[in-house]
Amino acid sequence: MFPILFLLLSTLFTPSFSTHNAHPKIINPQITVMGVVYCDICSNNTFTRHSYFIPGVEVEINCKFKAVSPRTVEQIEFSANRTTNRFGMYKLEIPSVDGIQCATESALESSCQASLMWTSSSSCNVPGYRTTTNEIAIKSERDNVCFYSLSALNYRPNQINKALCGN
Repeated sequence: MFPILFLLLSTLFTPSFSTHNAHPKIINPQITVMGVVYCDICSNNTFTRHSYFIPGVEVEINCKFKAVSPRTVEQIEFSANRTTNRFGMYKLEIPSVDGIQCATESALESSCQASLMWTSSSSCNVPGYRTTTNEIAIKSERDNVCFYSLSALNYRPNQINKALCGN
């Protein structure tokens, strides 16, 4: 019994005494890009009490990241189309890629943007904000996740409802 216990304990503690791996491995974050699309009922580029989120909108997401490895510096690009869910939200999850860090560490070298492609809405189908201009990057050290929250995109109705909007 004692030799088995000794073998088990020695396998648990041997890696911690090893000098083979002097540098801890950096675990790259999973990156999540997300945003919303809404109907700007009053055509004033703000979300008002009359606005609502639009499901079924096709959005193109483009991201560029500077990847740094010990020997090279590369730029990695991702492009994907996503459709908004019933809450008007789209989301792209980019798995961990070697050398890519969250934008808070290299804000000028990494960025994402989204553009409107089309909507199935017949009542709110005139593009307003077509491409995102602002993003906020939030990094969760505990979960090793990086969120890019993109500014809202919107569509407008063909005509403003003057009774609702007061124009």
